[in-house]
Amino acid sequence: MLVYGDVERIEDAAAIRASIAGMMTACAGMQPGRRRHETLVRAFILTGELVQGLADREFGIKGADDVSEIQDAGAELLLGQARAIMQSWRNGFAGELPLPEDWPARLEYLDSIEPLRTKRAEGYAFYALYPESYMEAASLSKLTSRTVVIGIRSIGTGLAALVSAALGVGSACSLRPTGHPFERRVHVTPALSRRILADPEADFAIVDEGPGLSGSSFGSVADWLQARGVAPDRLHFFPSHAGDPGPRASETHRLRWKERPRHVVGFDDLVLKAWDKKHRLQTWAADLVGVAKPSWRDLSGGAWRAVQHGDPSLWPPSDTQMEKRKFLMEAEGRAWHAKFAGLCGSDTDKARRGSLLSEAGFVPKIAGTCYGFIVEEWVPGASPDRTGMDRRRLVEHLGRYLGFRARHLPAPGGGASIDDLCHMAVFNIGEAAGSETAEEVRRLIGSPGRFRGRLHRVDTDNRLHPWEWLMTADGRLMKTDALDHNAAHDLVGCQDIAWDVAGACVEFDLSIEERNRVAELVAREADCDLREDVLAVFEACYLGFQIGLWSQARARAGGQEAARIESHIKRCLGRLRRPARNDIP
Repeated sequence: MLVYGDVERIEDAAAIRASIAGMMTACAGMQPGRRRHETLVRAFILTGELVQGLADREFGIKGADDVSEIQDAGAELLLGQARAIMQSWRNGFAGELPLPEDWPARLEYLDSIEPLRTKRAEGYAFYALYPESYMEAASLSKLTSRTVVIGIRSIGTGLAALVSAALGVGSACSLRPTGHPFERRVHVTPALSRRILADPEADFAIVDEGPGLSGSSFGSVADWLQARGVAPDRLHFFPSHAGDPGPRASETHRLRWKERPRHVVGFDDLVLKAWDKKHRLQTWAADLVGVAKPSWRDLSGGAWRAVQHGDPSLWPPSDTQMEKRKFLMEAEGRAWHAKFAGLCGSDTDKARRGSLLSEAGFVPKIAGTCYGFIVEEWVPGASPDRTGMDRRRLVEHLGRYLGFRARHLPAPGGGASIDDLCHMAVFNIGEAAGSETAEEVRRLIGSPGRFRGRLHRVDTDNRLHPWEWLMTADGRLMKTDALDHNAAHDLVGCQDIAWDVAGACVEFDLSIEERNRVAELVAREADCDLREDVLAVFEACYLGFQIGLWSQARARAGGQEAARIESHIKRCLGRLRRPARNDIP
């Protein structure tokens, strides 16, 4: 199934350097505290992306990783930033910040005339991977300063610097595994090979997030080292989780993974159970809203349904392994929802978006952000599909909400092209329903090129499921989880508002008349093309994506969860064969 997509950006190196310089300068002038630490981490993450882009550009020219003055300068800058992060964290965000004195010169050296292709670090953006966890894992590893640290690009570029800082070693190098996702290989020049293997008594720390389905990125670096005489007992892995590689892992890689040490400090131990309360998410969130000693409940992994829906027979489906971390905080008769929204500033960007939607009455009030989390008012209520609410009122609200987004929220980023969406839809539907149904969808779509001049990207919601809406006790209809689905780890991204109109049609089983009313209300607010042919194609694409998304979730689920997901997939397949109804309920 085609669902996920790596988020790449084409950027100007000078613009990235200017952003980093602004953050580093701000850090030097800020008062000690968590906000200063957050700014430093943002600069560190952005530096890692810049160094990754430069390294990959050189790799593309030479076809292999090589000794490089630019990469050495980048690695030294990352190491200096990592040391500052380590001291700030261990001092509870207090005290002087030991920024490297030569950071402006090293940053200025990281230049490129040509635009760079950079990758967003998925762990920081989606999976609550905190850089400090690698620092703490290295501190507990008992490795010595005779360790060679190798980061796997992309995110390993920066993570390796944190391991190096904690071990007290010099700057790390990074390698780019290439090839089939399940059979990665590394390509290293003799000069870089000699540098990596210079100390015959060294241990090796291999650093990356993951492992994923195959663990072949970790495995490829270990394969390369062992092929050059490094004993297996000198290999150490620094992953983002303590689990095993997925089902696509080779037997060799799986066996090595079980035998060699894996040094991990997870999110819970780092920021939920930390012995220093200054490091706890509970403390950050409580300080933000101004309460003391709040109760705390983990809503991750689908647990939110027990609070929102009660009876498990009423629970909607959930891809529990892929949900972002979220918590319910209660104190002094009030309640708040804290949800991971991403590091490197994406949390504050989404909070600004949420404040705009909240002022218009569409989403809960935003209290603010605290180091990667958005904290918002917790709104109890029931999903509209269980309230028996008036359909006309629902349709009017959907139209106003989508119209507001189309008019007031410009696209914060890109997304899949109409050609890619249509290809995804035909492929996923073919996998789920067979070639005959896929061919019908292909004929419905026709030539996607005819839509290009008629589409305009906006900040779409991307998830219009009934369980993401709440009818409150005072009769308000509120959209939950409205801030970041178009920046998720999938291929959709920001789209024309037709994507959301089609989504509303599918999720609320709108009749043609209801759909036309939603389209009319949206068109009053924004310049958009919501004619029949556009909506028909976007509905097919929306269904194709949902079928693919939930099919992958079903493969990870079991028991009742698998049954809920299967029921939802069948509903989507049924809608595919039966477009918008002509009757009005």
